[in-house]
Amino acid sequence: MKFTFAHNNLNVLDLEKSLAFYKQALQLVEVRRNQKPDFTLVFLGDGQTGHQLELTWLKDRKEPYNLGDNEIHLAFRVDDYAAAHALHQKMGCICYENEAMGIYFICDPDGYWIEILPAQRN
Repeated sequence: MKFTFAHNNLNVLDLEKSLAFYKQALQLVEVRRNQKPDFTLVFLGDGQTGHQLELTWLKDRKEPYNLGDNEIHLAFRVDDYAAAHALHQKMGCICYENEAMGIYFICDPDGYWIEILPAQRN
């Protein structure tokens, strides 16, 4: 028996705002969409791996999601760390930096944290 990653899911309040963020901040593109009367699922990909990020928009939801202590996160490697950092700094979405470890985190419109790693980091 062998398991492989398929996708991760994040629930979002404003689908269009989230799609714009993930496109600008991480260059993710829509791979497929599943629209239903009560919800919409949008799967985003990086064009290089098979792993996808599923954004779920529950159409009746009006309150922000309770992320608790927000101790979970996604992580992305980037081939040009300095350029990514400059972009995220310009976007104003850097929420935490650990210069000693050579990493930083950005925050999406719903408060989810995303770790940015240089390509060569283990």
